[in-house]
Amino acid sequence: MTVDTPAPAVPRSLFVFATLYGGMTVLAGVLGAKQVALGPLAVEAGIFAFLLLVALSSAVAELHGRATADKLVRFGFIPLITAIVLTWTVIQLPTDEGMYPPAQEAFPIILGQSWRLMAAGVIAYGVSMSLNVLIFARLASAGTKLVAVRAAIASVLSQIVDTLIFITVAFLGVRPIAGLIAGQMLSKVVLSIVLVPAVITALIALGRRLDRA
Repeated sequence: MTVDTPAPAVPRSLFVFATLYGGMTVLAGVLGAKQVALGPLAVEAGIFAFLLLVALSSAVAELHGRATADKLVRFGFIPLITAIVLTWTVIQLPTDEGMYPPAQEAFPIILGQSWRLMAAGVIAYGVSMSLNVLIFARLASAGTKLVAVRAAIASVLSQIVDTLIFITVAFLGVRPIAGLIAGQMLSKVVLSIVLVPAVITALIALGRRLDRA
């Protein structure tokens, strides 16, 4: 007689956050097709999904430890790369002649990316998200108790690195990048300071409530 071994229990907050995290890795690339104006700031809309990734990974580090957050970041490559491959495949397939004409023209423009943009996104994601978790955890070890402060510092520094990597890999030699880096960096730093502390505070409170349920 075989006795089934119970599957290890997954904390409810980790399950919910990991599910949301996987979706945001894909959505960030889609939203990035639009530039939005926030007062004097101009930023690609994917930053909102990306900052949610930052907050989610930091919240997981706070609730479940740095090792778990690092695994979350690594597993994030799975939906990210899968979405890239599927999108490329669909663009290569013949288009139905009955498809709405404006949508025929818009689809490859919005979702199609050069290999440099795709590579830049994957590299920037891996480095910046890993750095965010590292800084957030190290600040806790150094005695910085306020989660919002740790989240803001980690987000600002990781987003600066993200901008440097992405813009350099995607556009070096194609267009001048100094002004582009400065503008994107300013926008991401401001949004990191304004949005991330509130979002991570809410996520940690939600996570603790889910785990108590």
